[in-house]
Amino acid sequence: MNNISKETKKTLLYAIFFLVFYSIPLSSSVIHTSLIEAFEMLLEYAKDHVLLCLIPAFFIAGAITVFIKQESVLKYLGPKAKKVVSYTIASISGSILAVCSCTVLPLFKGIYKKGAGLGPAISFLYSGPAINVLAIILSAKVLGVKLGVARTVGAILFAFVIGLIMHLIFRKEDEARLKDEKMFSFQIEKQGRKLWQEGIYMGLMILILIFLNWAPSKDNIKFWDLFYSYKWLISGVFGAFLIIILWKWFKKDELKEWVIATRDFALQIVPLLFVGILVAGFLLGRPGHEALIPSKWISILVGGNSIFSNLFASISGALMYFATLTEIPILQGLLGAGMGQGPALALLLAGPSLSLPSILVIGSELGWKKTLTYVGIVVVMSTIAGILFGMLA
Repeated sequence: MNNISKETKKTLLYAIFFLVFYSIPLSSSVIHTSLIEAFEMLLEYAKDHVLLCLIPAFFIAGAITVFIKQESVLKYLGPKAKKVVSYTIASISGSILAVCSCTVLPLFKGIYKKGAGLGPAISFLYSGPAINVLAIILSAKVLGVKLGVARTVGAILFAFVIGLIMHLIFRKEDEARLKDEKMFSFQIEKQGRKLWQEGIYMGLMILILIFLNWAPSKDNIKFWDLFYSYKWLISGVFGAFLIIILWKWFKKDELKEWVIATRDFALQIVPLLFVGILVAGFLLGRPGHEALIPSKWISILVGGNSIFSNLFASISGALMYFATLTEIPILQGLLGAGMGQGPALALLLAGPSLSLPSILVIGSELGWKKTLTYVGIVVVMSTIAGILFGMLA
């Protein structure tokens, strides 16, 4: 296969695409509905998540790459850092962001390119969508205390264990990566800012990301809904402070490099992300909408507490795209349709942290060997956790 020219490979690829699209029975109502769902899901994602989630995340990722010192990343998140420290920092850093499996990707790429070890970077990648505080609270309130507690314990353990397993499997490759100075392509000269100034700058961007995506509570929690009522004002105030800081503390060349790094992240991630969303929408549809695979099939397949039902729930969760917190109402509907408690936990542990779009992007960054290993570990551990919980529930 390596002897085939690029032009021949392209020709074969175009031929495959032509045959696939030529053979699609567009007259079929199921195919027609699935195609509509694919583009509806992409449109919904673009409206609800690109401006408020992805773009702020890209800017944060660009800032991580350009402004955070590589020595600090290596000290706390590198392969030679103390495991308790590195994995704790990675898990906590991820859990403070109420982001989905796709929004966390540019942040993951940022710390990974800066020199974080594969293990801590994977812990961060998993913890961001899986352990955020709001998701844990809502899981307990809507799905029940048992399932909420099981999700909390499982997700925290998973963030540590999955990262450690990935580190052990790929330790030699990771150490070789970090010895290669060419891997870190965003090196700049030391800035004159102090650590607390960098902290305020990064903190403001994270707060803007959090409040832009602040959603109302399901049970009219006054304190929570008060923040929701003023989320635009709060975000605007933080944005004004950020503009002042950029004007006062940063040089024009630094800001230019930040924008370029942000642009590069967007160019790397967005095309793969959109393709993945189209495929996920075509196969599974949006929540409450039918596509190629009927939702009743899933409900039938994940009833009880068999190995198959838990494995199927884990694989389905790993491929489905869940916007932040949408896994809770989806799971509520599936539980009402007869889904078992074990498969419900399996889906909760595998679903928010993975999706077909995110798998495509992770594959472009880590390579398919590491990506499929990560996905496999998440699916297997989620299946085992689901079976054990199903026995106890």
